[in-house]
Amino acid sequence: MRLADVTTVLLTGPCTADPWLLPFKRLRSAAFVEIRLSTGEVGVGETYAGYFFPESVPLVVDYVRPILTGAEPFADPADLDVPALCARMRLCCAYWGRVGLGAAVLAGVEAALWDLKGKLLGVPVHALLGGARHGRLPAYATGGPSPWPAADLLRKFDHYLGLGFTAVKVSSGYVDPVSRQEVGGEPVALEAAKVEALRRHLGPDVGILLDGHMGHREGPDRWDAGTAGAVLDALAPHDVYLFEEPLPYGDLAGYARLRSPVPVAGGEQLSTPDEFARFAERGCLDIAQPDAAWLGMSQFGEVARMFDRVAPHAWGAGGAVMQNVHAAFAAPNTAIVELPPDPGPLHTEIWGDSLRFHDGFLTAPDTPGLGITLSDRVKETYPFVPGAEEFSSVPGKLMRS
Repeated sequence: MRLADVTTVLLTGPCTADPWLLPFKRLRSAAFVEIRLSTGEVGVGETYAGYFFPESVPLVVDYVRPILTGAEPFADPADLDVPALCARMRLCCAYWGRVGLGAAVLAGVEAALWDLKGKLLGVPVHALLGGARHGRLPAYATGGPSPWPAADLLRKFDHYLGLGFTAVKVSSGYVDPVSRQEVGGEPVALEAAKVEALRRHLGPDVGILLDGHMGHREGPDRWDAGTAGAVLDALAPHDVYLFEEPLPYGDLAGYARLRSPVPVAGGEQLSTPDEFARFAERGCLDIAQPDAAWLGMSQFGEVARMFDRVAPHAWGAGGAVMQNVHAAFAAPNTAIVELPPDPGPLHTEIWGDSLRFHDGFLTAPDTPGLGITLSDRVKETYPFVPGAEEFSSVPGKLMRS
């Protein structure tokens, strides 16, 4: 057997079926990598880069294709050496792909290799990463913006609880779903009042998670360490499970200053273990949030070993979510897993029955490989639409749904 071909599949489809998220994001793009064996088997992986810059993904995949198709043939599926092939690709891309986009695309290629090997051996990918360390893991609904008026936020939480979740994450601030404009307010008082109302409505047993999204905020909406620390202090009495991205990632000194009973989390923009190591060395994160579709499944494990707890980020399509689920089960210190609630067809039609969520918990996948399928019907039904990518609105490039 040999690796015969490596191709890219770009798709665009409904972002979600969630009525609380659709006003903010109706379409999503996704980029998948398919690796074909000479005997016909296909491995599939996804890179989260396809959500932001899908047109760039085929360029990187085409660049590394000869490295894979030129690899040594193998007779035994166990001899498909995924780490060695990934090391070759990263070495060849070292000058321009060590971090960022190149690394993110290689994460999708790596996932396709693991998926292929798992299918050949008849085992789930987490078994190839050291085995499942958990029988089940708690999961939270990632709910996006906090809707305005504030009373709608309580209804939004009720919706997710009705789907079986027992923990929900929403953004800091409020956003009007009609105008899609931020509703201003002094952040310390605003966030404290928000969480106090949620806790009063939900009771003590529902997990509340908040996301500052400071990794892509600018101007007066971007917090400094003083503001972030004051917000965390104000939230401490209300048993917040974690606060994600209270500061931009460039503010390492600010992160190092934050000390609160509310766990500080982050990491979705970091594309290598080396980037995470800088945060670990300075004690910046109580909970790391690596994304296996952004920095790679093997690298997810490296990051997990640097921190006491990890909670994978997962906002890609169906392949990206399953890559994070397998990585989460293979890491011994996974605390909780992010899931898209009311997922759209680019999730459900790709993971099928492989994602098993019930009463707030995920069960370890048992389908060979990643448990994902990229069918011809999906490819035909959701053709790529340029311009549907995600970005932060700036003059000259304005967000649309």
